[in-house]
Parts: sequence; structure tokens; C-alpha cells
Amino acid sequence: MIDPKLVRTDPDTIRDNLSARGESPDVVDELLAADAERRAAIAEFERVRAEQKAMGKEVAKAQGEQKQALLARTKELAGQVKAGQESANAADARFEELLRRLPNLVSAESPRGGEDDFTVLETIGTPRDFAAEGFTPKDHLELGELLGAIDMERGAKVSGSRFYFLTGVGAELELALINLAMTKARQWGLTAMIPPALVKPSAMEGTGFLGQAAQDVYHLDNDDLYLVGTAEVPLAAYHSEEILEAASLPLHYAGYSPCYRREAGSYGKDTRGIFRVHWFDKVEMFTYCDPADAEAEHQRLLEHEKDFLQALELPFRVIDVATGDLGLSAARKFDCEAWVPTQDKYREVTSTSNCTEFQARRLQIRGRFADGVRPVATLNGTLCAVTRIIVALLENHQQADGSVRVPAALQPYLAGREVLTPQ
Repeated sequence: MIDPKLVRTDPDTIRDNLSARGESPDVVDELLAADAERRAAIAEFERVRAEQKAMGKEVAKAQGEQKQALLARTKELAGQVKAGQESANAADARFEELLRRLPNLVSAESPRGGEDDFTVLETIGTPRDFAAEGFTPKDHLELGELLGAIDMERGAKVSGSRFYFLTGVGAELELALINLAMTKARQWGLTAMIPPALVKPSAMEGTGFLGQAAQDVYHLDNDDLYLVGTAEVPLAAYHSEEILEAASLPLHYAGYSPCYRREAGSYGKDTRGIFRVHWFDKVEMFTYCDPADAEAEHQRLLEHEKDFLQALELPFRVIDVATGDLGLSAARKFDCEAWVPTQDKYREVTSTSNCTEFQARRLQIRGRFADGVRPVATLNGTLCAVTRIIVALLENHQQADGSVRVPAALQPYLAGREVLTPQ
């Protein structure tokens, strides 16, 4: 949630922000009207309540008919006070509801435009020339089946489309990736976390996932709980309604959890294999800090992601995501996209977002700073989205005979194996 003061003091900035995101700025006019109604309702309530208090003092002094008249007026005022309170509460709720629709203010550094208007910040590593090596690369599913690592057919039989089994070396590969990611997180000073994958509506709404992303989340009606699409949600809500001491900041966490996504609107896209699925496991980094340090912390998370991908010896690029492709909570987002040989393009495997104070305001997370108590900043970053990393690993490190070379950093977590061989 943005600072509500901006609605009254700088509505044009909010309008420009919505336009940069490709959204209509009309809601700003609704907000201004709701704010005026809210302030008028509060003023009227306070006027009537003040009169009621003053009347109470007069009643104590009055006698006879004058007292009876004052008592009658006091009763009348009591009804007006109650109605005024209800009106003020309703107006305040309407303003709050509209305010929560607003996305975060985008960074001035983010490129303007839609999904294809990102800026490439750097490219690391060089894609292999398979033609020069004398063979045509297989895609990750063909390789996974040769290795006995991926079983899509039985995944669909048991759970439906976009589900899978990781079998044998596939399961071992996931565990190896998770362990490598958590080892690195520990070395970087992040606190390891295994958060719940079911959360209350307040956690999902507080992180901004019941806005534009609502169609993508799974809801358990009987329990009124949501399956998380990322550990960002429980990690963000971990300190909800708390005041953090400035001396404890920044706080760095690394959470491992399953993630569930409907992938609404993605029908017909990436239907083959495990690139876009309804469930996957992931290690997510999360940071709480002083807003003044948020940009530096954002760069820190990006460096962690780059370090992990380089350890896996994957060619990738880093992009600065355009404003029209940002989520509700993000002010700025960097994606790391690994090269996928059989698709002949870079595909997103990690992302890191600076959410500034947006989530903290919604979740009531504040810091006790030298200049007072105020919202902290929150940031998130994917360290390892397992299925997409497996896709990139299998395709980039495959050999002509269908075997797959294991990067040196991953070998200790796979019993020293240097190569994964077909069954």
C-alpha cells in the first residue's frame, strides 16, 4: 500500500504511475472523492460528539424543565453520534478499499513499457554451439525420460495436466539443488526457514497476491486458507503487526517451500515438460530493511542469484523489467533468464523485486528508527525455482549420447557424480 498522504498531496504522481503500468488512472479521482467524503464524515462525527460531551456537562448543572429538555437533546445527539460513527467507518473503509487497489509506485530507474520493453543489463556466459559440436540438442523432457528423471504421464494420471513426478536421479537432482542453494544462503548470512505453505487471507492480501494475481492462487474454501505460490508470502507475513528494532535490520531469510500456481491464462504456453507447472519447490530469499538501504539490498539479492547460476555454469542474462510487467507490489524487478537451447531463447529462472514500503504498510510491519516508528522496506528474490533450473541444467549440460554433465559445484550433493547417464 502506498502512503495515503500522496492521494491528497500528489495525485498526479499516482496517475503517472498507473499510466506507466498500463493501467487506467481513473481510480485516483475515485480516491480523491472517497477521501473528501471520509474527511467530511469524520468532521461531522467529531462535531456531534463534541456537542454531546458539552451537553453532558450542562445536564449535570440543570434542573427541572431545562434538564428534561437537555436530556431529550442528549438522547437525540446519542443517535446522531452513533450514525456519524457508522458513516465515518463506512467512508474510511471505502477509502481503504480503493487505496489497496493501487499498485506500488514504480522506480524512476525502471524502463517504461510493456512485457517486451525490458532492458538487458548484462549477459553472462556464452550459449553452446551444438551444431559445431555435431549434434542436435534434445529438450529437457526427452533427456529427463532417458535419465529416468521425469515422469509426466503418471503425473497427469495422478494429479492432472501440468503435474509430474521427479524420479530416481530427478528427485536426487532436486535435493542437490535445494541443498546447494541453502548452503550458499547460509554462507551469505541468510537465516534458513521452512515456512508453512498454507496461509490466512490476511497474509496473501497483505503481500499483494489477491489483487491482479488472484486468479492464479489456490483457495481452500472449507478452511479459508490459501496455498502459497511462493515462500515470499509467509516470509513477508512472518513479522506482520510487529515493530522491528533498527539495530536488528537488515533481516535476511531463505525459505524453502512448495509453490502452487493455477497458471491461469497460460493455456497453450510451455505445455511440454516441467517449465510451467502447477506445483514446484523453490528457495526464496527475503529481506526486511530500512527503506534507505532498499536499493543496495536489491543489488545484494541480484548478486546472490547471479552467483548461484554461475555456480551451475549456466549462460544467462539479467534484465531490468519494464513498468508494465511489474507485479502489484514491486517498484523495480530484475529477472535472470537462463538460455534454453531447444527454445533458442532466454527464459526467466529467477527474479528479485524491491517492494519498498508497500507490503510493510499492508502488513503493518514497522521499524523503530532514530526519527521515529515507520514502515520498513521488504524485498524478495528467487534463489532456486527447482523445475526451471532442472530444465536449464539438462539442456545446457547435455552430451551427444544423452548423458548430462554435472557442474562441479553440484557434484558434492550428488555423491560425487560427474555425469548423469541414461538408464
